[in-house]
Amino acid sequence: MGVRLSMTRRIAFSSGLRFWLPQLGETENRARFGPLASPFNHGHNYLLEVNVSGEIHPTTGMILNIKIIDDLLQETVVARFDRKSINDQIPEFVARPPTLENLLLYFWGQFEQPIFPHVVQLESLLLTSTPLLHVKLERSQPAGIMTLTRQYEFAASHRLTAPGLSAEENLQLFGKCTNPAGHGHNYLLEVTVTGAPDEKTGMLVDLVEMDRIVNERVVDRYDHKHLNCDVPELQDSNPTSEIVAKAIFGELVGRLPAKLMKIRLHETARSSFEVTEADR
Repeated sequence: MGVRLSMTRRIAFSSGLRFWLPQLGETENRARFGPLASPFNHGHNYLLEVNVSGEIHPTTGMILNIKIIDDLLQETVVARFDRKSINDQIPEFVARPPTLENLLLYFWGQFEQPIFPHVVQLESLLLTSTPLLHVKLERSQPAGIMTLTRQYEFAASHRLTAPGLSAEENLQLFGKCTNPAGHGHNYLLEVTVTGAPDEKTGMLVDLVEMDRIVNERVVDRYDHKHLNCDVPELQDSNPTSEIVAKAIFGELVGRLPAKLMKIRLHETARSSFEVTEADR
């Protein structure tokens, strides 16, 4: 058996949509979709990532000619969805909420074998509607189960200092990061939840409620604070980004309206730290 590789191809499209089903009245639409409900369209610039795996063909040197994927994406995505109103012009979504989750399930059905040659396997799809939100469907997950990742930002300062070390030892270990006045970061927090979309809403999680909890438990408490001094769960620790990431996971696990899978904390553009349930 040869070595298996994977390849990711991306494509962009723009569509209008609304969370408002014609078969429901205003009261039921607003009850089902909450503050997202509206009889009027809004738009997104979507980015779809298709990941496939396979062995290198001995003649072409490829696992799959990119043109095959591009032709498929142009036919099934761009030609059908780009500059279209999804609710009005895509028959499959006339009575189905055009959520990221439902769109992803639709695309998965379009891209599975036998459309691709049998030597290539569809591994995952990732669909982004804004830089702050994406959903992912993977072959390795049980049928219908996907992940949703939401991004948040906060700015905070901290000082790295190990209580059991002398000032000289802390300086040698942490350098300028142990400056008594502290230093700051613009943190980027990614929160990933997992589950199956609700049949009525088409959504994996209530984003309004998720945002409320993450802001209440983390962002509002950490933003523009000195982590060593102002955040109770960090006051008796050396708040490295690893410790901060672990504390954030602890603040969110069991409290979100969907199962928390992981969090990733970006300290800088070059450094990030991920925590899952097994890591705690």
